[in-house]
Amino acid sequence: MMWALVLLPLLGAAFSWLVPDNRRRVWVLPVFSLAQLGVSVALLVHTPPASPAGWILLDALGKLVLMANSILFTICSFYAVGYLSYRLKRPNRVLCASLLVCLSATSLVVVSQHLGLLWIALEATTLTMAPLIYFNHNARSIEATWKYLLICSVGIAIALLGLFFLAYSTIVAKQEVSLLLPSLIRDAAALHPGWRHAAFIFLLVGFGSKMGLAPLHTWKPDAYGEAPGLVGALLAGGLVNCALLALLRVYQVAAASSEGALFQQVLLTMGLVSMAFAAVFMARQSDFKRMLAYSSVEHVGIIAVALGLGKGALFAGLLHMINNSLTKGVLFLSCGNIHRAFNSKSTQFVRGALRRTPWSAALFLAAFLAITGSPPFAPFVSEFLIVSSAFGQGNHWTGGLFLLFLALIFIGMASTVLPVVLGELPPDLERTRYRDAAPTVLPPLVLMGLVLLLGVWIPSPLQELLHEAARLLGGEA
Repeated sequence: MMWALVLLPLLGAAFSWLVPDNRRRVWVLPVFSLAQLGVSVALLVHTPPASPAGWILLDALGKLVLMANSILFTICSFYAVGYLSYRLKRPNRVLCASLLVCLSATSLVVVSQHLGLLWIALEATTLTMAPLIYFNHNARSIEATWKYLLICSVGIAIALLGLFFLAYSTIVAKQEVSLLLPSLIRDAAALHPGWRHAAFIFLLVGFGSKMGLAPLHTWKPDAYGEAPGLVGALLAGGLVNCALLALLRVYQVAAASSEGALFQQVLLTMGLVSMAFAAVFMARQSDFKRMLAYSSVEHVGIIAVALGLGKGALFAGLLHMINNSLTKGVLFLSCGNIHRAFNSKSTQFVRGALRRTPWSAALFLAAFLAITGSPPFAPFVSEFLIVSSAFGQGNHWTGGLFLLFLALIFIGMASTVLPVVLGELPPDLERTRYRDAAPTVLPPLVLMGLVLLLGVWIPSPLQELLHEAARLLGGEA
């Protein structure tokens, strides 16, 4: 059944390509995403054993990413129906097919236990996202697409070199030559230390660039700023999870070797640097979609800090991955609605959104409060657990810097969001077709409901899965 995760979206992509009508084609997205979600739920309940060669297995880490990505993609697919009804003059065949191929590739990432297969799937997500970023077909979107392809492809190429080094370290150490995760974890301590060390550096840089850890984040502001809100939600909430999962596989190998502490220290440093970059560049940001890109840099930094702290913070970091994914969905979808209503993403022209798009503006404001760690929303819980773990371990500098950067980011983000939502409507406001309607408001509203729910109650099955995933990383359950 695990192959259905990969094959169903591919079948949907082929079907969407054959549908001739723009209006009907978009309905292929929710149909096949619901089918994929159904398969995902079935696999979470009854998980089959590993494939005969061991290349395919859905473990606890994969389950978390699969659950987050499947929910986000399904809700975004329903949003796409409403969004594309405003874009009927622009062909959507490539967009619909690419979205479903990307879903297939992300599904392959979560079930891959062979690092070579995981690398192929991750590269496939890079390639399938490129035409989605270029959907608006203007000079700025093509520049953003090329920057995205160039930086992410270079990063993935560096990760490939890291895999070569890791494989070569098994040869030098006279171990079984394999990139299967269980074999690498078992033999990690016996691998040649020089080649193993080089492999970890290259893999961290490669997968870190795909995640958008600073200073490897430079593709994000352009890609997130120029892509449709629908695509931005999947980039920030879905593809980041896949890159993180790839990094977590490397983390598992590093934790089993003698270099786990060094790997954690580097992640901790990169995480704090990412939060610092976000705090600096989010201040006085005049483009509210680019602002969300720096918010994404901040939150991958928060997850990296949790991984760097280790122990009990691993549970919180994995929870934050889910919280960030859902909240970013609300931010980008509501932000896309506001952009469509005002035909601009500049704070110079977009003000008083509550008066023109009351539902979308209210969701944007609520998601801003959530993503900046305000109670009672879910990100507050995971961020509180991370900072508590830092102080509990006696790492007061990390905890202090973490809180300082959160405060600066809140102030910087508020200086952009509040005028957009609460300001006065510009007197020379351009008239546009878009107004809030159920097809484009209900999807982010559902996501916002989930963000609130996880802030007040974490279901016991999810808690158990988070503890199991943290144990795979060497954390305390």
